[in-house]
Amino acid sequence: MSKNHFLTVDAGTGSVRAVLFDLEGNQTACVQQEWDHKEDPRYPGSMDFNWEYNWKLTCGCIKGVLEQSGISPDDIAAISTTCMREGIVLYDKDEHEIWACANVDARSTDEVSQLRKAYPGLEQELYLESGQTYALDALPRLLWVRNKMPDVYEKIAYVGMFNDWLIHKMTGILAVEPSNGSTTGLFSLKNRSWDSSIARRCGLRTDMFPEVRECGSRAGTVTAQCEEQTGLAQGTPVIVGGGDAQLGCIGVGVVRPNQAAVFGGSFWQYEYNTADGRTDEECRVRVNCHAVPNVWQYEALAFKPGLVMRWFRDGFCQAEKEIAKLKGTDPYDVMNEYAKDIAAGSYGMMCVFSDVMNFINWKHASPTFTNFELDPVRFSKYTFYRAILENTAMVTKGHLDLVREATGNQPEDIIFAGGASKSPLWCQILSDVLGLPVKVPAVKEATALGAAILAGCGVGIYKDMSEAAEKLVKWDTTYVPDSANHQLYCEMYEQWRSVYKASLNLCSQNLTRSMWAAPGLSLIHI
Repeated sequence: MSKNHFLTVDAGTGSVRAVLFDLEGNQTACVQQEWDHKEDPRYPGSMDFNWEYNWKLTCGCIKGVLEQSGISPDDIAAISTTCMREGIVLYDKDEHEIWACANVDARSTDEVSQLRKAYPGLEQELYLESGQTYALDALPRLLWVRNKMPDVYEKIAYVGMFNDWLIHKMTGILAVEPSNGSTTGLFSLKNRSWDSSIARRCGLRTDMFPEVRECGSRAGTVTAQCEEQTGLAQGTPVIVGGGDAQLGCIGVGVVRPNQAAVFGGSFWQYEYNTADGRTDEECRVRVNCHAVPNVWQYEALAFKPGLVMRWFRDGFCQAEKEIAKLKGTDPYDVMNEYAKDIAAGSYGMMCVFSDVMNFINWKHASPTFTNFELDPVRFSKYTFYRAILENTAMVTKGHLDLVREATGNQPEDIIFAGGASKSPLWCQILSDVLGLPVKVPAVKEATALGAAILAGCGVGIYKDMSEAAEKLVKWDTTYVPDSANHQLYCEMYEQWRSVYKASLNLCSQNLTRSMWAAPGLSLIHI
């Protein structure tokens, strides 16, 4: 028996996956299941998390990856987990789940409005301490449970995150780690731990915070019950994981200050490392704890690019799905092959989905395509598809500029990982829009590799995260910006910002529906 693999489990926004790596960081197997998070029709903006069904999907992925790889469960040296941030799970005193919501749940509009009315300036005050606003953190959601489900609120004994939930299901141990815990808005950035005074100032109980364990420490071992459910070997070490973006940074070697990465999945994250936990004076951009000690991250989020791509694929590209099935390839590969022949700039057509982040006043316009002509040769579905790719790169440029304004620094290059980095076309567009080299790692699922690195550090196979990342991260391709395309995109970017502002004004007049608005902003005119 040789302990020659790591298993990582990733609870993403759009799917859950189990991924196996060997000790050299090579991905050897992956099984994924798409999932979604239903809106409760009683509560607009809600995103319920079905923990019973989603755990069954997770178990299926773990069983599937063991079967696909053919390895023995005893070959797994350690397991770690990662997940979408912001989603929370509430537990009772017996550590049973009693309520959960996914990452961009926005049902707590009333609670945010009440907080802002009762405590003007408190959101900015808390942001400076925690790096979070009411837009995504757990505070308004916990207040919503208190106000709308008081019976559930009274039963709350612990608040946890989804990566911790996975570990709890495997080991029976419940604890929270700083990289994801800091996204609750209930953490001190400086101390990397709970700050109960934040809860008290917002009218919340202060007795529901579990132990904090650092990323890479040992959580526990696989239980007999988990062995029965998943096929894993009882006694296998389980190592504390972290939030998806932070572990993605470890998985691409972004472990030191002034390095940066973009992760392209259901949501896109721009992550920029800093040596301290200072925040943005204008509260525009989020700041989190990194999963690396003594490193913090400025983070700017683009909403739903991967989900927009899935919508376009499933709604308009049935023929490409059939072609891909016949060729044994991905439908996106077929779509990219056609879209690469569309001129940069999509003949002037633009689209509106996610806006550049404004954390303290965050609202997205109604999805829109504009500035196209009734010319089926130039404006085919592939032009619309390319416009989506370009739009996401435009948002990323906005985030690069935003973080540079807040920190005074900009990276020399961008590391691009996640599902979107599998597209050479999207990689080149990103490089052209940003005007920076874009480096793509060989392992595209960097978040899972970051979890594998933590697993290896947790059982002593690697000395530390930096050393492991330098050893294991391998590079695939570097994309260099085309100067002519970059100039075109810079001009187009200014137009796009104006178009977006006009689209937001339509929302503020209640003529169109916002794609998403932070709690408490849906009735605020911009």
